[in-house]
Amino acid sequence: MKSLFKTIFAAVLAIFLFSCGQSQTASLNKAEKALISGSDSLMRVLTIFDKADSLLLRSKSNDFSEKDLRSEAFKSLAAKMLYTVKDPSQDGVGIAGPQVGLNRRIVCVQRFDKPGEPFGVYPNARLDSLWGEKAPGREGCLSIPGWAGRVPRFTNIIVSYTDPNTMKTVRETVDGFTAVIFQHEIDHLDGILYTDRADSLWVM
Repeated sequence: MKSLFKTIFAAVLAIFLFSCGQSQTASLNKAEKALISGSDSLMRVLTIFDKADSLLLRSKSNDFSEKDLRSEAFKSLAAKMLYTVKDPSQDGVGIAGPQVGLNRRIVCVQRFDKPGEPFGVYPNARLDSLWGEKAPGREGCLSIPGWAGRVPRFTNIIVSYTDPNTMKTVRETVDGFTAVIFQHEIDHLDGILYTDRADSLWVM
């Protein structure tokens, strides 16, 4: 009986620890929908200099459900995030859900590895693999205006995300500067800022 209890306890503990390390999938709540629908095309970008903003930026993000990926709310969010990151007031190469106040796993990334260097939207984004030598490079962040830093990043990655048209998981091998952008933006989804990884920082 004692060994059976230990076995059950170990199994429950393993499931608990596994689930703690995973992003949760739940439908968009009323507050999240209100944030999306109530925002202008140019969304407010959160910064670490505001206490409430900083707390949200340090929180882990949840996955989108399949239902939400098919919704008008998701389409609106994707369009507004793209508009925001490309606006001259921001002029970024990437943006993540937490930066616009939404703790959901979504990033917009400029694909310098594709003809025309288009922006793409990637829900439920994750880094599946990183390899090769790390190369230091200059980074800034829309959520840390006025600062920059030198950050060592992997130059080769495999990124996975959900295709909102097919609902299938897509895996892409990415290298170079685009790989750096993906790492920076996906870090945001786990509450990590580039300053956590930088070996030097300076005021611009």
